[in-house]
Amino acid sequence: MADIAIRPRVTLVANLVLAVVAAVGVAIPAHADSVAYLVNVTVRPGYNFAGADAALAYGYGICDKVRGGRPYAQIVADIWGDFNTSDEYQASYLISQSVNELCPALIWQLRNSAAGYRPTGTM
Repeated sequence: MADIAIRPRVTLVANLVLAVVAAVGVAIPAHADSVAYLVNVTVRPGYNFAGADAALAYGYGICDKVRGGRPYAQIVADIWGDFNTSDEYQASYLISQSVNELCPALIWQLRNSAAGYRPTGTM
């Protein structure tokens, strides 16, 4: 009979421990990875950055645009103008690499901005 009285307490304690672990796991902030960004955007042809500093500056510029609330379509258009292209993949790749690797805390904002976007360039 004592076993039955202890079991609910153990279950309650175990559930509380799991809840705390889950909350701590969710609260860990995403970290920027400039090396991954540089590898991904300098290996892929088409961007032709003058160097690592130029590539990083451009990527952080995209982060600033997302942070400032610039619509996804306008960021795409900016990239098309800067790189003299209308390649949807090239623009979306650079945007996603910038946000995912340099400013991951803004992923939700980028997703909201891109909701409803319809490609108009080439693939």
